Amino acid sequence: MLEYNFGLGHPMSPLRLDLTARLAKDLGIFDLPGVSLGEPFVATDQELGMVHGSEYIAGVRRVSEDPRSSEEKFGLGTEDNPAFAGMHDASARLVGGSLAAADAVLSGDVVHAVNFGGGMHHAAAERASGFCIYNDAAAAIARLLAGGAGKVLYIDVDAHHGDGTQSIFWNDPRVMTISLHETGLTLFPGTGFANETGGPGAEGTAVNVALPARTSDAGWLRAFHAVVPQLAEAFAPDVIVSQHGCDSHFDDPLTNLRLSVDTQRQAALTIADLAANLCGGRWIATGGGGYNVVSVVPRSWSLLMSVAANGRVRCNTPVPDSWREYVKERYGEDSQPMMGDGVELWWRSWEVGYDPNDEIDRTVMATRKEVFPLHGLDPWFD
Repeated sequence: MLEYNFGLGHPMSPLRLDLTARLAKDLGIFDLPGVSLGEPFVATDQELGMVHGSEYIAGVRRVSEDPRSSEEKFGLGTEDNPAFAGMHDASARLVGGSLAAADAVLSGDVVHAVNFGGGMHHAAAERASGFCIYNDAAAAIARLLAGGAGKVLYIDVDAHHGDGTQSIFWNDPRVMTISLHETGLTLFPGTGFANETGGPGAEGTAVNVALPARTSDAGWLRAFHAVVPQLAEAFAPDVIVSQHGCDSHFDDPLTNLRLSVDTQRQAALTIADLAANLCGGRWIATGGGGYNVVSVVPRSWSLLMSVAANGRVRCNTPVPDSWREYVKERYGEDSQPMMGDGVELWWRSWEVGYDPNDEIDRTVMATRKEVFPLHGLDPWFD
């Protein structure tokens, strides 16, 4: 999976995957009862074709064979998505990881599955975008639907709008996409506003909470709990697929949200609870963005894996000395001593009242007014 590599200096460094796997291993997550490791395969063109067009796949293959070829019409060979030899196989392998997760859940072999190398949510049916070539989460959703799932709920907590996944299922009422992200007024890709609610026949299945820049833990958690649980219950999915980009962290260099690792873990806990209560626990989690590759990404995704594995890694768990020593020796960086950021999580429940002078509350209300009535929910209070 480390072959998904846009080169030196690119923000999407494969180092984040290596350090995450090493930290999870040193924490003992891979050795927990009931945990198994699967090897991702390279998805076939037919499997990629569930969500991507044949001409686009052919374009990725041409760039993969000759990175000097011009395929900018497909978003390839750009500053965000530099062409590199082997791009097709590297990108299709990320998809294979999420397809393997979907197959394991469909078979009943597992209840939870995590592909922290996935979450390439900007890739659209016919175009690469935002460091994403093929959309593995969308492919997993398509696999679940083809395998008998009647409805799939997709929850995206990346700092950037999950525009590619939303566009792929825009007209499909079997898939609800919920994205909480920094507003497109201040962050790429400039989309994901409350009035984006789905195509004809699928109205209300695209849900967007466009949060203001500098939103911190309390405001983000208030927004999440004012929208996601209510819609999840109303939609009643058979499986939940979630994208856990951790670029919403206050130390991430590319975004303007101000979240802690503790809140990112809390989101995973809540999603796990929703899966347990609504769909027999069936839950597939992916990675996504995250550009503080040493201090933030490994901690956030190791905590995600611990949640999925019903493990005992908490925010107050010390980071193993073995991992910290490796990071110091190999990269010359001092890493955090604890898995969390040492914050106290608290948020105001939506039910205590709506404050029209609060920017976050206005954002939440805009989403609820657009979507909640389409599901028989009161946009004010539940």
